[in-house]
Amino acid sequence: MIQEKDTICAIATAVGSAGIGTVRLSGPEAVAIADRLFSGKKRLSEMNTYTAAYGQLADEEGRVLDEVIALVMLAPHTYTTEDVVELSCHGGPLVLRRVLEAAVRAGARMAEPGEFTRRAYLGGRIDLSEAEAVMDVISAENDRALSASLNQLKGSLRKEVTELREKLLYETAYIESALDDPENYSLDDFGGRISLVLDDSRQRISKMLREADEGRLLRGGIRTAIIGRPNAGKSSILNLLLGEERAIVTDIAGTTRDTLEEKTMLGGIQLVLIDTAGIRETEDAVEQIGVKRAMAAVDTADLILLVVDAAEPLSEEDASLLKEIREGGQGETPVLVLLNKNDLTTVISVADAKSLLEKTGYSAEEGMALEISAATGEGKAELERAVHELFFSGRIEDSQERYILNARHKEALETAAEALSRVSESVDAGVGEDFYTIDLLAAYEALGRITGETLEDDLADKIFAEFCMGK
Repeated sequence: MIQEKDTICAIATAVGSAGIGTVRLSGPEAVAIADRLFSGKKRLSEMNTYTAAYGQLADEEGRVLDEVIALVMLAPHTYTTEDVVELSCHGGPLVLRRVLEAAVRAGARMAEPGEFTRRAYLGGRIDLSEAEAVMDVISAENDRALSASLNQLKGSLRKEVTELREKLLYETAYIESALDDPENYSLDDFGGRISLVLDDSRQRISKMLREADEGRLLRGGIRTAIIGRPNAGKSSILNLLLGEERAIVTDIAGTTRDTLEEKTMLGGIQLVLIDTAGIRETEDAVEQIGVKRAMAAVDTADLILLVVDAAEPLSEEDASLLKEIREGGQGETPVLVLLNKNDLTTVISVADAKSLLEKTGYSAEEGMALEISAATGEGKAELERAVHELFFSGRIEDSQERYILNARHKEALETAAEALSRVSESVDAGVGEDFYTIDLLAAYEALGRITGETLEDDLADKIFAEFCMGK
């Protein structure tokens, strides 16, 4: 990414027609370049910071481009820490493109993706975790993901990581001081002292790692495979959760031949629902393909909804399917057995389904059963509570919870945890204190990668290149 302190510009609003569209300029010549295009009651260079003016924009040949509101924001108290001018135009794509082209001809350069946020990072206004939270806010698809992203944007993750790094740095510095000046710094019983610090740090990192898995589900949604025998009501359950007739439902077994993927919200949590073909032994070549795709959906699922027709006895096929899932690569994937059609006369109870789960090897935390009616919607609230219980341990209602949404952050935390584990092993083995510093600094550096304090430039370039234009 280009890093010269030149002036950049970009369209900062979404592509397409709208009432208002914004062209943003940032850099040392932002005000001067905007002044070459803008004409109003006063020049922009004469305005105080955070003031706006109405006027017209014209190109270098004097052709009027649009009527605009120009907002002047002077360094350092701006998004990028540089001088910034935002030109609010009419939101037509042609108008915005012409204003952008005029700004380039007047001396600005087209911004790279993420370059405005990168300048905020380089200017020290935000750290890398907060910069990444900007894109998480933009791409959030549900309230929980948005809340978590906003918390990270406010610095919740930075605060936690900074506290951990300061503790590790202090202990490292103390060891170095004691080795250099043993008369004034004692290492007597240091192993016991540092063990307390290590235990606390590892617990805090473990908590963040648990949040990382929950954060992934918040961000991308819980991939939920709806499986079962033909005509058990899988497509009806899909339609119930979507709130619309998305899948074709008939009394003919085997109607669904392919997987159907849709997103929905269930109590503030996003589910990526995958309706699958009925799983059974069949000679039909097309149906066999559907069964294979159904099992492939199971392999990538975070949650499995096994729909059972409660009006018919449990079969060997149901037991075999559960056993196959349990013994396969997704053996730890939570399973919810949904006893469908509880508005009719049923022959299967929740106790029967729980017994089948237990026989197949599922614990109460891994497998649950409940009654539901795709026809009336009864049981949907219980399903919502079950999903919360399986994935978020009742903590999802805490809007201040700090969730790690970024896979890069999780990797850094895992590296730090491993390094601290090595320090604990050294303490237990009675190794000399000078060996502790190697792994303490490794953990310190790994945590620094989260906030960008120990990040390689090429990785920073890659991260900001994934941002949208104008941000």
